[in-house]
Formats: sequence, C-alpha cells, structure tokens
Amino acid sequence: MVNLEVKLKDLILKNPVMTASGTFGYGEEFEDFIDISQLGGIVVKGTTRHHREGNPYPRMAETPSGMLNAVGLQNKGVEYFCNTIYPRIKHYNTNILVNVSGSVIEDYVETAAMINELDKIPAIELNISCPNVKEGGMAFGTNCASAASVVREVRKVYKKHLMVKLSPNVTDISEIAKAAEAEGADSVSLINTLLGMAIDAETRKPLLSTVTGGLSGPCVKPVALRMVWQVFNAVKIPIVGLGGIMNAKDAIEFILAGASAIQIGTANFIDPQVSVKVVEGIKEYMIRHQVENLTDLIGAIKEQ
Repeated sequence: MVNLEVKLKDLILKNPVMTASGTFGYGEEFEDFIDISQLGGIVVKGTTRHHREGNPYPRMAETPSGMLNAVGLQNKGVEYFCNTIYPRIKHYNTNILVNVSGSVIEDYVETAAMINELDKIPAIELNISCPNVKEGGMAFGTNCASAASVVREVRKVYKKHLMVKLSPNVTDISEIAKAAEAEGADSVSLINTLLGMAIDAETRKPLLSTVTGGLSGPCVKPVALRMVWQVFNAVKIPIVGLGGIMNAKDAIEFILAGASAIQIGTANFIDPQVSVKVVEGIKEYMIRHQVENLTDLIGAIKEQ
C-alpha cells in the first residue's frame, strides 16, 4: 500500500490531485464521468461579489498544444453560490475550494467573508490575476504591493485555509509568492494562465473578442514547472502546481519540482475522467519506484 495523503498546512488531502477553477464547473457537471470523492479536492469556478456576464463571444480558441480563453469570470455571484450551488454540492466527500475573484479589494473581502460562513468549504483560492479597476486595470498579482494588500485584507475576514493563486505574467513570481506568504497566505497555487493571443490570417481578425486571453494547456507546462521550482526555493508554505498537466507523469514532475499537490485544468475538457486516471497513475509510479509516502517526492528533484 502507498500513502497518497498530503497536508497543505491544516488542509488534509486524501491525495494530491485537485481540479482547477474554471475547468470543472461546480463538480456536478462531472458526476456522470467520475466519483468526485476519489479526488483530493475540487476548485469551483471563479466567484465574484456580484453577477457577471463575462466577455462577448468568441471567447475560447484552440492553439497549438493549448487553448486561449477570455470567458471573463462569468458567474451569478457569491450570494447565488451560497444559496443555490452550495446546498447541492456540500455533500461531496472531498475538499471543496471556492476561487474568489474581484475588481476591487472590497469585493474580495465581502466575497471571502460570506464563504467563510459555509461549513463544508474548508478553503478559498484567491485569484489575484484579476485587473484592479482602481489602479488602471493592472492585475493585483503583478506587483508585490498590490498582491500583499489584497491578501492582507482578505486574511482579516477569512479564518480558514487561504490559498493564493499566482499570476505568471510577472518578472519574478517568487517575490509575489513571498509577499503573499508574509501577509498570511497558507499556500500558493501556480500558475494561472499566460497572456496570449491568436489571429485568423484569412480574416485578419483576432480569434477572441477581447483580442488577448489566457493561454493554458501542455504548451505552458515548462514555464509552470520552472515557476513552481523557483517558488519552492523561495517560500516555506505549501505549493499547489498547475499548468499543462495532462497525465500522471506531468503531475509527478510538478511534485518533484516542489508542489505538495497539483491541479488539472485544460485536460478536463479533453478527457473528463483524467483526474482519477492521474490518481491511479501516481499510485502506480510510487509502487514502481518503491515510494511509500507521497510526501517523500515533494521537491525531490535531483540536481545535476
């Protein structure tokens, strides 16, 4: 038998496999394909203080080895989540995390405070890749001061596990991670999508209504892996790695680079059963390499 349990400080995961926000809905959409209780956790789609329609169509486009999205955090707001969605999913026998997003710090704080009251939600994932409308649209997570400010204010009202999702669209992601850690983050997840664009050469028009969007999928994996390794060497809090994980081999690489757990995103669109397949693949790897505890693999990369 192998032990896949991992601890993100106080948050205990039965295994290191989670699903990434925006790629797994609220979990209900995948009930016909997998037993959700087999996962370490799920991160439900981005939730904001108020209803958001999202961006105009088209807002998704395929790219070589990946995809672009500019959905724009379409959701019905935190009150709808608390009153309608939460009662339907709170029975899941796994960790349910809510991805919290906002345009101003006050929105983050109010949303986090409301979710703090939900007994069956043990953690939130704070999405600091959102544009700060008060500061001219620059994302909260692209400089240390603004990242620190939103984490600091949310920490005052949110009493459970606070995971902060980091943007890769920065000069040095380890500095942002240290700022989040200093303000009370219990863990960090990385990476969010890279900024990209695509053009139809025949029509000479961009493929997304917003021109640019978030790039995800296998093409971003080497960047994500490098950033996880950098952050592992910069902070003491646990790391959740994501970005182009398509199978168990990819997941193991992130764990070796320093991730205590991983999230699967774009791959869910290709194979709705991929998350449970990755759990089984990690087990097989551990048996083959005679590793008893998954924690022995965290950051176990061998330097050249």
